[in-house]
This record gives sequence, structure tokens and C-alpha cells, in this order.
Amino acid sequence: MGIIDSIGAGVTNFKPGDHVLISCISSCGKCEYCRRGLYSHCTTGGWILGNEIDGTQAEYVRTPHADTSLYPIPANSDEEALVMLSDILPTGFECGVLNGKVAPGSTVAIVGAGPIGLAALLTAQFYSPAKLIMIDLDDKRLTAAKIFGASQTINSASGTAAAEVKALTDGKGVDTAIEAVGVPATFVLCQDIIAPGGIIANIGVHGSKADLHLEKLWSHNISITTRLVDTVTTPMLLKTVQSNRINPAQLITHRFCLDQIIEAYDIFSRAADTGALKVIIAA
Repeated sequence: MGIIDSIGAGVTNFKPGDHVLISCISSCGKCEYCRRGLYSHCTTGGWILGNEIDGTQAEYVRTPHADTSLYPIPANSDEEALVMLSDILPTGFECGVLNGKVAPGSTVAIVGAGPIGLAALLTAQFYSPAKLIMIDLDDKRLTAAKIFGASQTINSASGTAAAEVKALTDGKGVDTAIEAVGVPATFVLCQDIIAPGGIIANIGVHGSKADLHLEKLWSHNISITTRLVDTVTTPMLLKTVQSNRINPAQLITHRFCLDQIIEAYDIFSRAADTGALKVIIAA
């Protein structure tokens, strides 16, 4: 979130003083990938903020492709809540819920009750699944998941999570398994709990190889999806938040000023102890 200080010669949709949401994905709107809705693979943008160029944790931020990468914020909006729309809410929704084809009456398991997994939990409820099962190692986050709408929670520390999911689904497994951690064990867990014909929707950022057990799954008619968020759903999500259909502000647990950023990172790095989910940093 920010207030426009000045604009470049090519910017026509915004003016100084406008309150805007800064998308985590920059889109030119013109290249082959943007025209296909794959903003994350924009040839001159994509995931560049905080990755290939300076990010947004600063007093001033330069935003490439501003006309197609910023979103105007109406007056009297809850700007803290809308911060969640810069990244985690569209990530959970697009990479998890949409790719996972969550549907009315379906069964869904989300592996990982961090901010991304909880964002998937919030937005999965748009489609009224029969069961929304949250799996994590942290009882504090599982408690939060129940408050946010999970029908059942499972602590996977016991090593019996797959059996517990099967017990909740009459031995079938789930229609959609959303991987929201990014480690080999959670990707394998998704394989263990997916029902025939189901979809494993991977959100997690994997830094090491993960096994795919085709010796078990080759005949199960499953699909596996991967995705870097494109933020194509941000305008729709803005409307759902403004109409109070969902409340992403409940993901915010801590608030700091910019000059406290070291403390903020320390709090977030010890989330298991501090209960941190999303940390707001205000300039």
C-alpha cells in the first residue's frame, strides 16, 4: 500500500496523492504472457519487486508498469486489510483454490497453516466445500484455522495425518490437496491423501527436490498443478473485501513502524513462539 508521490511520463491512470495497492507482480499488459493472463511471466515485469529490483519495505518505492500493476483504493477502505491483497490472498486463491478446482460439496485439505495456507482457507469458502481440513505442526495456527473456517484440523506431528484424513473422508482421501509449505514431506503427504481423480495444487516454494510416487499414483487419474501467482483475481478480491465477504485483516497479528523492521523480522522468524501470522510495517 502507498500514496503516489510522483509519476513518470508514461503513467496515465494515476496521479500524485492517489492511495494505491501495489501488486507483488508487475505487468506490462502488452507482451504475449500478459495477453494470456500470465502476468507472473511478463517479459519486462513479473515477480521483480523485492526479487530482481528493490522491494517495497522503504519510504519511497519505484513501481514499474504502474498503470497495469497498481490498483486504486477507495476512500475509507481498511488499508491494512487490503495489504493482504498485494500477495498472499491472490496467491492462496489462484495457486491453491482455483488450480485445485475447489467446488461445492468437495473435500479439501490444506497442508500448511501459515499465512498462505490460511489465505487459501479463507478463499476456498467462496465455493462451499463440504470439508475444509487444515493440517499443520503448530497448534496455535490450527486454532487460528478453526476460527477462520476450517471444519477439521489435524496436527501432523504424530505422523498419522494421512490416516486421519482418510478416516474423515470414508477412506477415499480428498478431492483437492493444497500444498502450502514447500518441503518434500508435505508434498508427499498431499500424495498420500489425494483421492482418485483429485488435484494436488502446489503453492509452496520448493528449494530442494521432492519425490513423486508414480509407483502408487500412476493409475489414480490425479492432476498436479504448479503456479506463480498472476494476480489476475486482485480486482475481484478487492470487491469481496470491500463488501465484507471476507476479512483478511484477521491474518494480521503484529504491527511495527519501519524503524522497527529488525524487531519485526525477529518476531516473524520465531512465529512458533510469537504466534505471528502477518506483520504490518508502516512507514
